[in-house]
Amino acid sequence: MRLVYIKYCFIICCLLLFSCKKVINVNLNSVAPQIVIEGNVTNAYAPYQVQITQTVNFSASNVFPAVSGALVKITDNTAAITDTLKETSAGVYTTNIIKGIPGHTYQLYVVALGQTYTAISTMPQPVLLDSVSFQRSNLFGKTNINPTVNFQDPAGITNYYIFREYIKGKINTYAFDDRLSDGKYISLQLYTDSLFVGDTANIQMNCVDKNIYNYFNALGQNLTGGNNQPISPSNPVSNISNNALGYFNAGTIIYKKRVVQ
Repeated sequence: MRLVYIKYCFIICCLLLFSCKKVINVNLNSVAPQIVIEGNVTNAYAPYQVQITQTVNFSASNVFPAVSGALVKITDNTAAITDTLKETSAGVYTTNIIKGIPGHTYQLYVVALGQTYTAISTMPQPVLLDSVSFQRSNLFGKTNINPTVNFQDPAGITNYYIFREYIKGKINTYAFDDRLSDGKYISLQLYTDSLFVGDTANIQMNCVDKNIYNYFNALGQNLTGGNNQPISPSNPVSNISNNALGYFNAGTIIYKKRVVQ
């Protein structure tokens, strides 16, 4: 069982080379902008969106330029349907006709800034999130309360999960696979800042394919920090071609909302 606690942020990498007389400073502003593509197709209600931005140098403000004027298409390879997305706001492209169906394979096609990018993702079958409960523990005389997701993992099928936890304005993300718990009933505790009676926990459970799991699993090993920070060049390998950052995900989604009693 692998539980990864993921929060998005930037890693500031400073390299100092010392000698007896000289310090060499690396120019961290010299990195060329990279394109960032983030897209999701789910079994929830359409439309779906693809967001395209560019990275900035770490010393710049955290305002990431939108990439407008791109050609963005999503094809349902299983149903042989292609949807040309419409730019509904700067850098945000919205579907028109495509539907998310478990078992179908979807292909993303983007032409932006003179380059072509593609990605493929297959939507798994959904797994039911039975309930969200709360686990209380005592540490150094303090009671901690954390949400626990409860669900039956299907036997004989490799399953990959992404859990997002929306609590007190924060978003925490966890990657989990059933390598050591195939076919078992799972009660998985999601660790975060302790909750209090009256707090509301909104839990999102996503079933994803292996590439998306690997992406968020590696992201969790490499990054720490605040809520859903924009993608940075230190990201793990994307499933999008041509050295793009970000990801394209076709996954199922289910929500549960629970108040701490």
